[in-house]
Formats: sequence, C-alpha cells, structure tokens
Amino acid sequence: MSDLTLPMRRLLRLEALLALILSVAIYHSQHYSWGVFAACVLIPDISFLAYTLGNKAGAIGYNMAHPYIGPALCGLAFVVFQQPGWLMAALIWCAHIGFDRTLGYGLKYTAGFAYTHLGRLNSKRR
Repeated sequence: MSDLTLPMRRLLRLEALLALILSVAIYHSQHYSWGVFAACVLIPDISFLAYTLGNKAGAIGYNMAHPYIGPALCGLAFVVFQQPGWLMAALIWCAHIGFDRTLGYGLKYTAGFAYTHLGRLNSKRR
C-alpha cells in the first residue's frame, strides 16, 4: 500500500459525503416528497441479488447500479425533458451512492463483495 492510498480513500469518501449532502439539499429545495425518497433510496441495492449467481455476476450487477453515471444520465434527461421525475430519480440515486461510498462501500472487484475501489471492507488498514 502506498503512502497516498489512505489519504486518497479519505478524499473519495469525503467527495461521496458531499455528493450525498448536495443531493439531499437539492431534493429538499425542490420540495419533493420524502416518502418517495424513503421508498426509492434503497432500489439500487436490488443489484445485490446478482451475488446469488457468484462474485463475478455480483460485481457486475452492483457496478451497474452504483456508479455516478446513472444519476448523471437521469439529470441530463431532466434537462432535456423537464420532467421532475428525472431529477427526483437522479437525486435519490446520487444520495444512495454517496451514502454507500461514505461508508466505504465502493465499486466491486470480482474477488468478492468486500473488495472495492475504496479498499477492502472490514480491513484493519483502511
């Protein structure tokens, strides 16, 4: 592990925390329903079901639902179509990813769920 690894992980987790805070703040400023937020915030975790097919399938499933590309595309759809549902989806999805990454749940490697781009989960050296 290089001397920069730990500070970089902290920076990535701080970045995720800021994405979470900004998403929730914008969601609140738009006066969207918190019931919808609560009902939808865990939807990306349905991707965990792919782990029933093995580590490789699980990593692919998780990584399809947890990059910021999805919320960014929803945000772009909002800009194009001006339908509030797109912005709600973008903000809820971004908040979910930000929360996960703040806790250290990064994008997955095929070695197993605990192996992420933010470091190994439950590792003493995190």
